[in-house]
Amino acid sequence: MIGGILFGATNALGFPFVFQVLFFGYAMLGAVVFIILDLPPLKPISGGKAAGALVVFYAILSVAYIAGGAVWPQFDPEDEKGKIDKILKPKREHYEAGKVEVLLQRAKALDEKAKELTARLQALGAAQAPADQKAGGEAAPTATTAAAGGDIAKLGEEQWQLQECYNCHKLNGEGGKKRGPELDNIGNLLSAEEIAIKILDPKSYKAEGFEKEYEKGKMPDKYKDLMEPKDVQALAGWLASYKNASVNTPKPIKMK
Repeated sequence: MIGGILFGATNALGFPFVFQVLFFGYAMLGAVVFIILDLPPLKPISGGKAAGALVVFYAILSVAYIAGGAVWPQFDPEDEKGKIDKILKPKREHYEAGKVEVLLQRAKALDEKAKELTARLQALGAAQAPADQKAGGEAAPTATTAAAGGDIAKLGEEQWQLQECYNCHKLNGEGGKKRGPELDNIGNLLSAEEIAIKILDPKSYKAEGFEKEYEKGKMPDKYKDLMEPKDVQALAGWLASYKNASVNTPKPIKMK
């Protein structure tokens, strides 16, 4: 009766079937214990018979426990990891999509500010040039120019070194260019916003002559996780300032 009640209760509460069976089994085990307690006393035994009976009793208990343990659900770390990944994957993808979108928006804003600053600096330079030319000299950079250029150069170069971009790209005559294009003229081919997009999504642009490297995914898709938005903006803005037309930087082809 108790076994039936436990089986029905666990079934109504939505327990897995194996647990329902186990609850029923425990009720049956309790019934067996009470039946044994109610049996008439056994005749006392000693010597070899007592030792043999003890071994047999131990063997029966061992078989019962092993059989019960085999029925009980086993913990599998890989199975649990798969369940966790299944739950977290949609949330992670949603978070990453939002993070990339925010980074792209900030990179776009940075590109607009850079263009505005460049226009102002050009206007200031044009106004300063006649006076300097009359004095027979060249226009000296203003404090605003030095401050803005210094900040971008410092932060951008720090990220260039930190992320080890020089392992695949050549810049200022240094670094490698077997796995990635030379970048001394990238500013004439891509804006800061477009460079930021390429950093965050390597499949967004493909360089001419590097088709095999593009297909093999030589540029890793990891910087969206490794870099903060300000780091991406600094590196993209710094690279966008490189406009050396004498260097044959491959033409970027938009893929997305």
